[in-house]
Amino acid sequence: MATHATFDGRPDESLDAAALNAVDEAARAIAGLLDVDEALQLIVERVRSLVGARYAALGIVGTGDRIERFITSGMSRQEREAIGSLPRGRGLLGLIIREERSYRIPNIAAHADSSGFPVNHPPMTSFLGVPVTSRGRSVGNFYLTDKAGGAEFTPKDQRLVEVFALHAAIAIENARLHQQVAGYAIVQERDRIGRDLHDGIIQSLYAVSLSLEDVPEMMTTSPAEAEGRVDAAIDSLQASIRELRNFIYGLRPETLDGADVAAGIVALTEQFGYNTLVDVQLDVDPDAGNDISPEHGAELLQVVREALSNAARHARARRLVVSFRLDEGVLNLVIADDGVGFDASAGVPAGHDGLGNMQARAVAIGATLRIESASGEGARIIVRLPVRAPA
Repeated sequence: MATHATFDGRPDESLDAAALNAVDEAARAIAGLLDVDEALQLIVERVRSLVGARYAALGIVGTGDRIERFITSGMSRQEREAIGSLPRGRGLLGLIIREERSYRIPNIAAHADSSGFPVNHPPMTSFLGVPVTSRGRSVGNFYLTDKAGGAEFTPKDQRLVEVFALHAAIAIENARLHQQVAGYAIVQERDRIGRDLHDGIIQSLYAVSLSLEDVPEMMTTSPAEAEGRVDAAIDSLQASIRELRNFIYGLRPETLDGADVAAGIVALTEQFGYNTLVDVQLDVDPDAGNDISPEHGAELLQVVREALSNAARHARARRLVVSFRLDEGVLNLVIADDGVGFDASAGVPAGHDGLGNMQARAVAIGATLRIESASGEGARIIVRLPVRAPA
C-alpha cells in the first residue's frame, strides 16, 4: 500500500513535546550557522530516533535528478563503505524523486517499483519516503526504513518527517546560496585583478615594446640614441617587475593583518629580497606567532617592514638574516644586516626616524627592542615579546 499526505507548514498539534523539541533543535542548528553537513546530520539523526526507524538517510539531488550526497544514520562507516558508491536514484528512491510525494510502504520487496538491494546492503522491510522541496523544486528526499517492532510507518510518522523536511530544505538551500555567493566573489576578484593588471603593468610593458620598435634602425643611424632607448626600456621593465611583485604580495593578507605573523615575515622579506637583490636568509618557525593576537602580530610586522626599509635606504647591505623563533615563552625577532652600520651609542642618526617608530611599536605591545650596531659592522635589531610563562 502506498499513501500520500500533504503538509502546509503549520505546527501539527499531534506532535508530542519530544518531537517539537527536536524540531526546535534542528531549527537552531541551521540558524546558528553550523556547517551544513552537521546540521543535516543532526536532522537525520533526530528523524530516525523520533519515528523509531532503524535506518534513515537524506539524499540530496543534483543535476539530472541524480543523488549527489547521501547522509545516513543507523549505519556504520564500515557498512557504508562495504555497500560502495552512492545510490543512483532507482527503484523506490527514484520513485520519490520522480513523483515528489510521500510514500509509506509496509514491505519494500513486495512493491512493484522495488529494484532490490546491492551487494552488502543490510536487509530492510518497511519504508517511508518524503520529498524535500524548496521553492517548488525538489532538492532531496528523506528515506526511512525498518519501523521498530516490525510495524508499518504511521501517518503521524509521515507528518513528523515532513516537518523536518522543511528544515532540511532550508539548510540545503542556504548551502547552495553560500556556494553561489562564494563563486560570484571569486569571479569579481578575478575581474578586478584583470583590470588592475591591464590598466597598470600591461600598459607599461606595452609602452616598452613600442619604445623598442625603432631600435634596430637606430643602431645604424643613431647608436647613442638607441643605447639610451634600451637603457630606458630596461629601467621600465625593472619598475614593472617591482610593481608586479608588489601587486602579488598585496594579495596576501598575512602581510597586512597580523593573523599569521610567521607567514607575513616570510612574505615581507621575500619581497624585500626581490626588490633590492639583497641576499636574504630566513630562519622562521611557522608556529612561533600562534599565541599572540592579530593586533600584536600587525605591530610586529610593521617593525619588520620598517627594519627592512631602513636596511634598503641606509645600510647598503649585501646580506640580510631574519630570524623569528619562540624560546621559553618569549618570541625572538632578529633582523641583522652586513651594511655600513652606525654608532648605536651616539643615539639615532639623522634620517633614521624609523628606529624611533619601531621602538614605540615594541613598547605598545609589551616588547623590548634593542639595536646593536657599530660603524662598518652592520646592524642587529632584536625584539623580544613574552607570550607565555616558560614550562
